Amino acid sequence: MTAALTTTRYGYIKHLPGRAFAEVRTRVAEALKAEGFGVLTEIDVQATLKQKLDVDMGRYLILGACNPHLAHRALGAEAAIGLLLPCNVCLWEEAAAVVVAIARPDAMFELVANPAVADVAREADERLRRALDAL
Repeated sequence: MTAALTTTRYGYIKHLPGRAFAEVRTRVAEALKAEGFGVLTEIDVQATLKQKLDVDMGRYLILGACNPHLAHRALGAEAAIGLLLPCNVCLWEEAAAVVVAIARPDAMFELVANPAVADVAREADERLRRALDAL
């Protein structure tokens, strides 16, 4: 089975069948790093919902990825753009696959009417897409 890619208005979603969750988590971090992104935050949604609501669910992580050079350019052009940072990358289990979803910066930054931000969003989008393609 090959990895299937879906594009939505707000993100890119890739299904990786037959892969271990921990392996995919590691490969995501490596692919992001190769494109200049680091993982600033990691939210374990499964553990948080269990602790706060006593709800059971499958594994689900939200990674906050940041490329410092792109973030600096975006913040220099539009200080309030920090409301849309960092770029979120989600991982979850679905059937016999690990799913990786990446928010589309170009879609998020459409809210900002600033051409300088549009250029940063376009570059971030290209880099994140290449990271996803590398998985």
